[in-house]
Amino acid sequence: MATEEVILKQDVRSLGDRGEVVKVAAGYARNYLFPRSLALPATAANKKQVEEMRAAAAKESARLRNDASKLADSIGELTMRFVAKAGDSNVLFGSIGVRDIADELESRGFPIDRHRILLDKPIKEVGDYDIRLHLYKDVKKSIKVEVRAEGREDEPLVKPKTDEELAAEAFLDPNAPRVEAVAEEEAVAEEAADDVVDAAEEIEAAIDEESK
Repeated sequence: MATEEVILKQDVRSLGDRGEVVKVAAGYARNYLFPRSLALPATAANKKQVEEMRAAAAKESARLRNDASKLADSIGELTMRFVAKAGDSNVLFGSIGVRDIADELESRGFPIDRHRILLDKPIKEVGDYDIRLHLYKDVKKSIKVEVRAEGREDEPLVKPKTDEELAAEAFLDPNAPRVEAVAEEEAVAEEAADDVVDAAEEIEAAIDEESK
């Protein structure tokens, strides 16, 4: 079966990654890879072109990484505050999303694409949040976002208690019955029940004696 060397233009499962030179069946290349622009013939001219493209891509990647690193350094330990309307339970009437964060970053001189702001879901409660920025492949940065209720901006932030904390407080409540006290009450009740049984047996024995 005739084979042919091709240069992959895209990642192809079971063959290789973009830019790799692989050997495939000539018919497969002619009837599948070439028509779908997945590969091109591995001629000397094409190989040279691919090498030039690789070099250019590596240079561009280095530039983008350097720019991202500089941006991360300039952001520094950034904290941004948002003030929004909220109810007494500190739940916002609206929400703070990636677009709001991107707009605030840009207003501070940090234009960052909103798709590089990693926020699982919009912020809907008053609180402090760590937001991650994916500036480039291996360049990441975290910023702090404070969300406060309008009209209560300077009030101390009270973090809601978790279920575990509430359970622990209930366990330590001085008004709550202690384990020792409960055990003592159970022992007294059991002793009283035994006394009742003994008294009943004595009465029954006395009745039997009189009936003889």
